[in-house]
Amino acid sequence: TKEGVTFVPEVDILENEEAILLYADLPGVSKEDVDVDIREGVLTLTATVNQERNQGNLIYQEYEVGGFQRRFNLGDKIEQDKIQASLTDGVLTLTLPKAAELQPRKIEIQS
Repeated sequence: TKEGVTFVPEVDILENEEAILLYADLPGVSKEDVDVDIREGVLTLTATVNQERNQGNLIYQEYEVGGFQRRFNLGDKIEQDKIQASLTDGVLTLTLPKAAELQPRKIEIQS
């Protein structure tokens, strides 16, 4: 239970030969306000938006300010110690490298 509004960020998940790429929309979030955590095989994204609007009387509001949280179960085929994260223009990008045994490799033909 958290105080205030908590949103579930929308994500896109792509897969290539080397990794799984996760893109999460976190509008209004700065790098300092994002936490990416892994515990017991669960990847948790948590972010807060601190946006004050004390510039006048609020007449109409569609945009809510709050935090974000989303969890993903990771399989044992992800190299958890090599996960990378970056935040650009409100989009968090996580690169989840696949374990070596899942990556394609070329078999050399002996003659």
